[in-house]
Amino acid sequence: MDNAAWSSAWRDRAVSDKALLSLGLVICALLLPVWPGSVIVTAVALGCSIFGARTPVRLLFGALRAPAVFVALGAVSIAVTVTTEPHFALGVGQAGLVRAGEVTLHAVAGTTSVLLLAMSTPMVDILDGLRRWRVPSVCVDIAALMYRMLFILLDSVGTIRQSQAARLGYSSPRRAMASTGSLTASVLLKSWDRAYRLDAGLAGREFGTETRTLRTDRPSSRWFVLVSLVGFVAIVALSTAPIGRELL
Repeated sequence: MDNAAWSSAWRDRAVSDKALLSLGLVICALLLPVWPGSVIVTAVALGCSIFGARTPVRLLFGALRAPAVFVALGAVSIAVTVTTEPHFALGVGQAGLVRAGEVTLHAVAGTTSVLLLAMSTPMVDILDGLRRWRVPSVCVDIAALMYRMLFILLDSVGTIRQSQAARLGYSSPRRAMASTGSLTASVLLKSWDRAYRLDAGLAGREFGTETRTLRTDRPSSRWFVLVSLVGFVAIVALSTAPIGRELL
């Protein structure tokens, strides 16, 4: 996702423009009726990501797999009803299925809208945008440190797993389970140790002032903002007007 953001066709657009589009779609996904509102928002978000930002389709749907698991679990918990009297039983009712479908469509629309921003804007640009929007510098710096720590932890996971695989740690299901547990414990200890040392180092330097970096000025595009606002109006009109519902 980070590589896709750096190579995105919208890389040089202002963060405020892309945030307006993404957050506007999220609001539409939350407030508009499921049919056809969430379906339209999902189609618009996917279209902007694929045809506008030029995000690879395979990478985009690959990024959707992890949120899809949580959405599916939530939908199942809504659709299935549990009764304990007079005896324990599991059931699926029509009302539960309808509600589960509504929640799923809302969640998919919101997720694709957020991914539109995440896969077209590098994290450094988002952090710089937060500073411009007067978000407290301490919050921005903590987010930047967490972002950098992720890559350190990912590198540690890759190194440890490669070492385990070289010692046939994943040659059988039993060994794979043991190696996975050892890998998890090792990464947790390393992350805790790195966080402790980082906290001690920042405290020793009296950390509390803004970490200044070079900023690239990207002017906002009036056409992009105008098209986004017109798109929001069109989505609302199609989602709420009776004629729009009949056409869809």
